Amino acid sequence: MNSREILIYYAIKYKGNWDLIFDAVNVVQNPESKTEIDEDEAKKVLKNVNSPVITILDEEYPDSLKQITKPPFVLFYHGDISLLKKENKCAVVGSRKCTEYGLYYTNEFVKKLCNDFVIVSGLAYGIDAAAHRSCIHYQGKTIAVLGCGINVCYIKDNLDIYEECKKTHLVISEYPDDTPPNPLNFPIRNRIIVGISDVLLVSEGKNASGTQITALLMANKNGNVCCIPTTIDNDSICNTLIKDGAFLVATPEDVYEVARVIPKRPIFEK
Repeated sequence: MNSREILIYYAIKYKGNWDLIFDAVNVVQNPESKTEIDEDEAKKVLKNVNSPVITILDEEYPDSLKQITKPPFVLFYHGDISLLKKENKCAVVGSRKCTEYGLYYTNEFVKKLCNDFVIVSGLAYGIDAAAHRSCIHYQGKTIAVLGCGINVCYIKDNLDIYEECKKTHLVISEYPDDTPPNPLNFPIRNRIIVGISDVLLVSEGKNASGTQITALLMANKNGNVCCIPTTIDNDSICNTLIKDGAFLVATPEDVYEVARVIPKRPIFEK
């Protein structure tokens, strides 16, 4: 078996668990190890992979993702894998229990941003779903990063987004096949959202949330964090992040300026 096949085999065997894959690969590569892969078993496993796959060894794997802590060894996917290497990707994240305010401004920002940015999000309730839907509606391109198996749409209300992304956009996951949702995996997958994105837009969220983790990951990689502000009486991660140094963005044009992206067409003309 070659190195690529070994990575895919272990990714499936250990259901995308990075630490277990890492340990298994290290054992196999250790010259003193007497552990051998059961090639018959491995061939059966590889034969039953029911989605396309890229590995960290493949040309299609984005360089930016290699720079994060624990880059996924394998990504299972459906859709247009070339989107992973497109320039200008904007992650849009926020509260699952969002307000009309959050939904409205997510839509208003994505409507303009998707002209020049691939929109990246996590296919969760609330802001994630709004970002994907707006991007699809306004004929942009979007990437959905799952925290469960690549063939699982764990939120049935988002099945339409999932199916559309499989056809003309992109769905990716480090978890194979029908790996069920695990609450621990969702914060872990946020590193992938950040790793493939150039800028992060937080449109709404509460303090002490998964959104805060994502923003911290983006800041730690010296990426740009943009936040839509809200009123001071809200428990708002956006206001907190702005206070801590994130960019306050009042219009989509502000995001373009922060990301230093020039619109391909004059979308901001009145």
